[in-house]
Amino acid sequence: MIIKYFTDNDLYKFSVMLAIQKLYPKAMVRYRFFNRGATNFPDGFAEALKAEVKNMSELKLSKQEKQFIEKRCYFFDPVFIDFLEGYTYNSDEVTITQTGGKLEIMIEGYWYRTVLWEVPLMALISELYFKTNGVSPDENYITKTVDKAENLRKLNADYSDFGTRRRFSFDVHDKVVETLKENSGDNFKGTSNVYLAMKHNTIPIGTMPHEWFMYHGAVYGYRAATAKALEAWVDVFQGSLGITLTDTYTSDMFFRSFGLKHAKLFDGVRCDSGNPIEFADRAVDFYTKNRIDPASKTVVYSDSLNVEEVRRIKKHVANRVHDTYGIGTFFTNDVGATPLNMVIKLTQVKINPAGDYFDAIKLSDVRGKNTGDSDEIKIARLTLNID
Repeated sequence: MIIKYFTDNDLYKFSVMLAIQKLYPKAMVRYRFFNRGATNFPDGFAEALKAEVKNMSELKLSKQEKQFIEKRCYFFDPVFIDFLEGYTYNSDEVTITQTGGKLEIMIEGYWYRTVLWEVPLMALISELYFKTNGVSPDENYITKTVDKAENLRKLNADYSDFGTRRRFSFDVHDKVVETLKENSGDNFKGTSNVYLAMKHNTIPIGTMPHEWFMYHGAVYGYRAATAKALEAWVDVFQGSLGITLTDTYTSDMFFRSFGLKHAKLFDGVRCDSGNPIEFADRAVDFYTKNRIDPASKTVVYSDSLNVEEVRRIKKHVANRVHDTYGIGTFFTNDVGATPLNMVIKLTQVKINPAGDYFDAIKLSDVRGKNTGDSDEIKIARLTLNID
């Protein structure tokens, strides 16, 4: 059994789960696996993955996990925490098929339930792939992690682990978080993984996902999506979890829709694609024009980071805004193997079981990261006047 703990998942999946339950409890969705790297999966992989997915129905929130969430996740209400205690994964929500080396995965069901599948399922795919192919991690990956921690500390860079989804294995991830905490001083701010945050007594980190904006775009239209999604988030969390993504329908569109109320209320923004140098200047300029001190706000960088990229960004930011870094694969899958290039994304939504499905798409600041129906992407770009 690869996934052994209920909270071996990223915090943002639980936070958006709560938001969905409060506002859209009847919404239904479909997710799909996108194999961006065209990985060729070995014979029998689908059957092995099905067995691991079925095993997840045995996971339950432990007393220790519940107590940790009650203590550290102050933005979760008692009703939601009790719900998590009774939640059970349903493997019938996941359809897995394989033709030759091509793997197909679809998730379908009520959004408030199926939202938890994405991250652990990707972690399963990654670890099972390396296990099936007999790949072992380099023995020196801990030494490399110590070097990374020390270099980031010398840069005085605040950072967190965002590496659950494409990690080499749980054991590697576990050891990496332990090593980062021991060698980073105050610069290591926590991990997106709730279980590992509990185990290593650090802070669980995370806010909202792209799918939150994607749902609002599919249901309410692309021009209204950003404002509607932000206002809905505020309604649920009342100012907590205040870092917002910008690139679901491109950052240009986001900043055109980011009103003064939300600019003041949200703690900052997250750069997850595109040019990070240009993004820094854009964020500083936006806050300045709105008479907000940029230094009072945070930019979280989370796209394909390593020490040199953090150094380059930090030098350019030059303390004009608080910069922090969410680092994923560079921490949890830098062990001598080639990480899988994959995502699981929302593809269709409907507001209730009796309704019709609408296509859900993501544009990103990099066209190669666009996901969803190609015709719907064209409609969105035309609607938003994006070339």
